[in-house]
Amino acid sequence: MTVEEVKSIIRTVSDFPKEGILFRDLTTAFNNPECLHWFGERLFEYYKDLGVTKVLGVESRGFIVAPIVADKLGAGFVPVRKKGKLPADVITESYEKEYGVDTIEIHKDALSENDVVMIHDDLLATGGTMLAAINLVKKFNVKKIYISFLVELDVLNGRQTLGGGVDVYSLVHY
Repeated sequence: MTVEEVKSIIRTVSDFPKEGILFRDLTTAFNNPECLHWFGERLFEYYKDLGVTKVLGVESRGFIVAPIVADKLGAGFVPVRKKGKLPADVITESYEKEYGVDTIEIHKDALSENDVVMIHDDLLATGGTMLAAINLVKKFNVKKIYISFLVELDVLNGRQTLGGGVDVYSLVHY
């Protein structure tokens, strides 16, 4: 499978969630077995020799591929959830969104200083959610942080929001 074939499977929805937006709907790629396999294999190939011990999936679409990659890497999976969704003690990070403030959390015992972390989400747009996830993980003083996306919307410059010093890898670019 090629990047162009994957792009042909990802559905584009005009004017969602509001007028003027071209929404890249990955559900069509997730329900295609070849495409889902391609995502897992490409990410595994990129990260297999980097010593990743934990793969974090950002709620909610990051939960789909992150556990697949964690399994292939022999790493643990850690969910990054929205506020109030995790049952035990958490560490939180709040961030600005277009229409207010949001908060993400992970369990206090999810990571240690010995971990090499890959944070995964489905799509990089403006980068706000991923920057919050990076800041959250930095509170654990982990050894290394890697960032992965299935899709990156280059025109929105989200990569610049994440700042320097982080390895960002995206499979498909628009």
